[in-house]
Amino acid sequence: MKAITPTYLSLITVAALSLGLFSGPSAANAQSARKTVSLFDGKTLNGWKTVDSAQAEWWYVADSVIRSGDGVKKIPDNSYLYTTREYGDFEFRCLFRLSGNPATGMINSGIQYRSLVQNGKMIGYQADIGHGYWGDIYDEHRREKLVGGDLSTLRHLLREDGWNSYIIRCQGNRHELYINGVKTCEYIEKDPNIPNKGVIAVQIHSGGAAQVEFRDITLTEL
Repeated sequence: MKAITPTYLSLITVAALSLGLFSGPSAANAQSARKTVSLFDGKTLNGWKTVDSAQAEWWYVADSVIRSGDGVKKIPDNSYLYTTREYGDFEFRCLFRLSGNPATGMINSGIQYRSLVQNGKMIGYQADIGHGYWGDIYDEHRREKLVGGDLSTLRHLLREDGWNSYIIRCQGNRHELYINGVKTCEYIEKDPNIPNKGVIAVQIHSGGAAQVEFRDITLTEL
């Protein structure tokens, strides 16, 4: 019979942990509490609204995708479509595509989170989308850019005018952004006066002739 070495035992332990064999009731309860929900039903904008009711027609659903802009006409003003619910600690995931002609002006978008709507403005954190801004965290209508995205790895995987994935993970005062599975930045909020809960929104930025699309939008509360 082959002797069981410490190395072999450690491999067994790692495998058992990965399968959850040593998880107690508290771990099981934590896993079951983390339910992932869809924020978009693929057909309607139920559960979402625009900051400016006059811009409601700027956002629509086609082919199971939330869209704004047509890539032909210039976007006159920033516009946001936001959730009617607020979220604090969560992991948000979606697929997105931003397209347009840079020669016509800024082609930019973003995903707001832990944000507030006040006096017709969207105020709060934004996970940025667009050339020169990929993976940044911007503080909309408050403190502006908080941290820049690291593109050293992402630039090899990014499809600037194609579909990409975004993950926003927020827990306590720690913020993490991932595009196509690559971590672009991490931010620790040190100001206790900044709200740690708010709406999630998708944005189309004013400027150029752009179109932005979002699909497979899910959220897991942590």
